[in-house]
Amino acid sequence: MKLGLLLLAALPIATYAQDSIAVSSTNEYPNTFSSGSANVQPFNNKARRFNDWSVSIGGGGAFMVHSDLKSIHDKKVNWGYNAYVSIDKQITHTFGLSLIYQRGETTQKGQLEGAAGLAAGVATAKTKYNQFALMGDVNFSNFLRRVDNHSPYRWALHGYAGIGIMGYDTSLYDNDQYRYSNSPKRTPLFIKQDIDINSLFYQFGIGLKYNVSRLVDIEARTMYVISGDDEFDGGGWAGPDNYDPASSTPKYNMLNKRRSDNMWTVNLGVSFKIGKQLSHLAWHDPLQEAYYRTSVLENASSELVVCEKGDADNDGVCDDWDRQLDTPAGARVDGAGVALDMDLDGVIDLYDKCVTVPGPVENNGCPTNK
Repeated sequence: MKLGLLLLAALPIATYAQDSIAVSSTNEYPNTFSSGSANVQPFNNKARRFNDWSVSIGGGGAFMVHSDLKSIHDKKVNWGYNAYVSIDKQITHTFGLSLIYQRGETTQKGQLEGAAGLAAGVATAKTKYNQFALMGDVNFSNFLRRVDNHSPYRWALHGYAGIGIMGYDTSLYDNDQYRYSNSPKRTPLFIKQDIDINSLFYQFGIGLKYNVSRLVDIEARTMYVISGDDEFDGGGWAGPDNYDPASSTPKYNMLNKRRSDNMWTVNLGVSFKIGKQLSHLAWHDPLQEAYYRTSVLENASSELVVCEKGDADNDGVCDDWDRQLDTPAGARVDGAGVALDMDLDGVIDLYDKCVTVPGPVENNGCPTNK
């Protein structure tokens, strides 16, 4: 019987409890929580807080380094150039992708060993290249910044790595077999590699960016390019004769044991950030934002002002909510500051000589004897 009465009493409570947390869901904004989470918005351009697209251009020097013929020869630097343009998409505050086009030219030199080297002298080669690549961009600054660093976020260290395809034209000149001559017949060595899937290359590097304004970043970037090709420096066709000591083919491809001629570039560039938002996603660190807001809350004044208007009648109830501002001294009061009258006879307990028995005011709250 008692269990049945308990269930009967609890049923209306359970029913209203279900109604109070009823899920408010629509086809446009599905809500799996409660009606208190109705501020769900679609993630579209209007909801975005940050810009995430940019266009970058830049240029600088290019050098053939780990190769058979090198841009630094006999302690002298033979300068080349490199230029790039890219479309950049920031995926998160730490990672982005870039579709990049690079174009440039390198100059490199080398000399064969022994009698062949004396006859040919110092050979000079040039490489003109065009490259297309997909490159990942990691913002190391958002990983490495200290949580207590609240300084303006203007510098950022980036790491890059990517893969692409390239085409190039090379030429090599020396004083022996690779020169213009009719007697005997001689021509320089020219190599042409078209852009196709067989001309894959890899690159990685680092860059240091500076946030100039809402629309512009500048950057110093250095990249190391792995061609995967022993013909990239112009040293010769990567055929069996070029690696056979018994053949009469000049052995420029054997000046270095590597079978991949690699290049190094150093660039200065500028990025133009696209969008109407005040900041770019690459310059936003959500952890910094969270720590900053926590710091603001920790340092905010938490003083609680009690009895701002005072307690004029000194009854222990602040005047802000005291319903009887002139309570007599010594009278006990309720939570609203009203003097207590236990027997409700109109005489407060302070003056009532018969607190539990009602009586007229004329008899100090005590009943009259008739």
